[in-house]
Amino acid sequence: MPATSVIGAQWGDEGKGKIIDLIADRADVVVRFQGGANAGHTVIVEGKKHVFQLLPSGVLNAGKLNVIGHGVVVDPEQLLTEIAAFHADGIDLTGRLLVSGGAHVVLPYHKVIDRLQEGRKAGIVIGTTGRGIGPAYADKSLRSGLRMWDLVDEQRLRPRLTANVEDKNKRIVALGGEPLAFEEVWEQALEWGWKLAPLVTDTGRLLRAALAEGKHVFFEGAQGVMLDIDHGTYPFVTSSNADSLGIAAGAGVPPRAIGRQLGVCKAYCTRVGEGPFPSELSGATADRLREGGSEFGAVTGRPRRCGWFDVLSMRYAAALCGFDGLCITKLDVLSGLRHVGLVTAYEIDGQRVEEYPADTALVERAKPVIEESPGWKENLSGVRRFGDLPPACRAFVEEICSRTGVPWEILSVGPSREATIFRESA
Repeated sequence: MPATSVIGAQWGDEGKGKIIDLIADRADVVVRFQGGANAGHTVIVEGKKHVFQLLPSGVLNAGKLNVIGHGVVVDPEQLLTEIAAFHADGIDLTGRLLVSGGAHVVLPYHKVIDRLQEGRKAGIVIGTTGRGIGPAYADKSLRSGLRMWDLVDEQRLRPRLTANVEDKNKRIVALGGEPLAFEEVWEQALEWGWKLAPLVTDTGRLLRAALAEGKHVFFEGAQGVMLDIDHGTYPFVTSSNADSLGIAAGAGVPPRAIGRQLGVCKAYCTRVGEGPFPSELSGATADRLREGGSEFGAVTGRPRRCGWFDVLSMRYAAALCGFDGLCITKLDVLSGLRHVGLVTAYEIDGQRVEEYPADTALVERAKPVIEESPGWKENLSGVRRFGDLPPACRAFVEEICSRTGVPWEILSVGPSREATIFRESA
């Protein structure tokens, strides 16, 4: 198929960055289609760690065109910082990065409002990154947001920014904050527009043309299915469609063009921030997973909550997105555990439930039914063929695939590019 997508199948932080980096060399174009600088994809190449927040993970593959679609909310300051950091590392993005003119812009007032309003809605703490993502998407829905087209056009930027700063300052003061000085915001926005203008174009038309020409387009998701604004554990979610349903709208391509879909999941589960997490562990096992998997947010540094692999949520994600294959990461983190667990059902109000509930209130009351199987002690980092994995590890992978109904495509047995098992070489 001319297109492939990689989607986080859990609560984000599944290791999408590595998987995308691995297979982006087969693509002509790599596209981010949703989210913003609240994403944190980590890729390790030749011992060097690269953290992506806005840039598509394909920038490490020479000769690939990278696109930020109009479903993304763009923080210009963060984008320019990332571009400069890669240039400093000898990775030149000239001619290899484009940004949709229709992408909405995250401005300073969005970040201020994000921090001030956290926890003020019905006493609910969502645990946002404070990067202004939610307020920027809110302005998009209210039709008051500024797009990249506006940012790079000085004549239309000033009146629209003037009206927005005036309006947002009222909101900031009402929330107990200090109003922003318009001229400071204006000077920042003007500078960002000048610097980013060469990158801004109609990326939707470009992508449709690439697909029509038979080029391989790769769609890169941020966050994960369980954080999707419509299908996740609302209200403890992100502000965009983080599943494959967001690709067509966020990239500007017809749904039938999306092609092969891969879901990325860890061999266990993690979640950052608030919200229901039925498989969550505590104590020594949780600490062991957190330390062994370096489970700390790439953007915020916050420790991630850890739990066993949740079969119910994975089946839900697979059914929603139509995954053709699974990319299972961090199998190596489980090495050394006497037992590994799968959550195969929930107990809710005394009833056994084997399908993921659509109602978040039910998920909040869910208690995990855990099935344990023998662990393995061998170091997996040097394994490159499925048949060379310890028998207990192979059985664990096969059980995941059997229970979710999706075959594995890629297994990650370490953080580096090389520590990978492909089905084609199994």
